[in-house]
Amino acid sequence: MTTVGKRKVFTVIQYLFFLGIGVLLLWLSFRKLNMKEVWDDIMGANYYWMLLSLVFAIFSHLFRAMRWNLLINSLDYKTKLSTTFYAVMVGYMANTAVPRAGEFARCGVLSKKEKIPFNALFGTVISERIFDLITLFFIIFLVIAFQLQSLGGFLEANFTPLINNIFSNLQGLVTFFVITLLCVIAIMVTLKLVKEKIKSHPLYYKVMGFIEGLLEGIKTIGKLKHKWMFMFYTFLIWLLYALMIYFPVFMLPETSGLTFIDALTILAIGSLGIVAPVPGGIGAYHFIVKAILVEIYGIEGTAAGSFAAITHAGQTILNIIVGSLSYFYIGYLTSREKPLNE
Repeated sequence: MTTVGKRKVFTVIQYLFFLGIGVLLLWLSFRKLNMKEVWDDIMGANYYWMLLSLVFAIFSHLFRAMRWNLLINSLDYKTKLSTTFYAVMVGYMANTAVPRAGEFARCGVLSKKEKIPFNALFGTVISERIFDLITLFFIIFLVIAFQLQSLGGFLEANFTPLINNIFSNLQGLVTFFVITLLCVIAIMVTLKLVKEKIKSHPLYYKVMGFIEGLLEGIKTIGKLKHKWMFMFYTFLIWLLYALMIYFPVFMLPETSGLTFIDALTILAIGSLGIVAPVPGGIGAYHFIVKAILVEIYGIEGTAAGSFAAITHAGQTILNIIVGSLSYFYIGYLTSREKPLNE
């Protein structure tokens, strides 16, 4: 089997492994629930609130496209907002099938359409993700500060055993870090010894060119002409994310008493399920959101599972439909339009 063939087999095995984890978490989330009652909840939910949530989702994606345009423009490239939005939605669609594939997909689509170097676009996406990660940590800090009493028991029950286990195996951790450090040093020394030989290989300059373009994209935040606008778009994106969680709580009687701060808590902790390396966050999102609703807010298990299932399904269907239409539009209907950067 060729190297390419082995790589494809490994990718398929890796995908099936994480899909299996997602299915396992989905089963764990619903195994003790009466599925007829869950189905009755799903059929009886007030979907007006879910539709309103999806409208906010569309606007959040639109503001994400506007924010991405600010980074792209700082590289002295131009792209229309509509084109960037279509690329963003193609990315969300790709993420429902393959974890983290969306970043590559949206950069690939926009690179091909507007003739912008892929590595530069990918660098801007990394900048976006770093900034979003900082924002997420800030939201987590806020929800802990506002709901310390509610979260205290949950955090103690779930993280104290983990912390105790870490400190009880301190010697093993120290050994692991020492071995890792020695491996890093060995790699650095080896690279230094064979540096000239590596430089003589034609692939070296291609790799270095890609890395330089990537770093140029990452540095775009520092070059932004409209930094406050970038911050404002970021605020709107995360506000809309919170509203996407808040309005669906009114779908079910059991969750209708939750507040906006409660929705922020679900957003902050539930985001861990979306970024988990399982296709579309399936299973991981359901498991985490159900745990939050049951263990922190005392929501009955059936309603908690129903809420997680409806909100996840709604977002997934939206991403697939709008993403598919965006891919069709950007790939076929605009194929004759001249790229802005030619």
